Amino acid sequence: MASTTRRPSSAADRRAALEKRILSVIEECLRGGVTYTELSVEQIAQAAGISRSTFYLYFRDKVDVLLRLSGSLKTESYAIAATWRPTGPDGGLDGLARTYEFILRHYREHAALLAAINEVAAYDPLVHEAWTADQDRFIDNLVTVLKEEQRAGRTPADIDPELAAKVIVQGGGQVIAQQVSDSDGSDDTVVARELARGYWYGVYRRPGSPTTD
Repeated sequence: MASTTRRPSSAADRRAALEKRILSVIEECLRGGVTYTELSVEQIAQAAGISRSTFYLYFRDKVDVLLRLSGSLKTESYAIAATWRPTGPDGGLDGLARTYEFILRHYREHAALLAAINEVAAYDPLVHEAWTADQDRFIDNLVTVLKEEQRAGRTPADIDPELAAKVIVQGGGQVIAQQVSDSDGSDDTVVARELARGYWYGVYRRPGSPTTD
């Protein structure tokens, strides 16, 4: 009985390890300058040291791979974003600026993957919808934060939490994607600070708001 209970875990571990290797290989290929459209399943399989048939045991196709990669990318960035709270241990404008800088650093580490997602999302509805759905999680989290702050009297009551969250998340996402794509990272700290200022002064330091730096 003991060996029977161990087998599923061992198989699951092997599967997870192979999936991780395939995903890692794809990122390496992308960093090498290959676009996702140009990258073939054959190239992926060869780089990972597996057969095409083995690849298809784990992924339906290249789109399925990108969906998994984009989900992982967003999950990690969401974990960074969700740690910030206005009155938390690392709250305030300075803490928010650091959070944006961490997010920028995270996306810069996966710049080739981010470019591939934006490339494919432009023509593949599945990738576009998945990327948009992941963004909704950030919006929902920010809506919760803004409503909490309104109830506490730290954010003006006339702010629309849903609309404000959408503007902040979608606008910030575009700035971050552009920054990662077009900059060498030397001004990431400055950009992170300006993103934080736009968020902070937009919803906390409005006339009549009791919130201070």
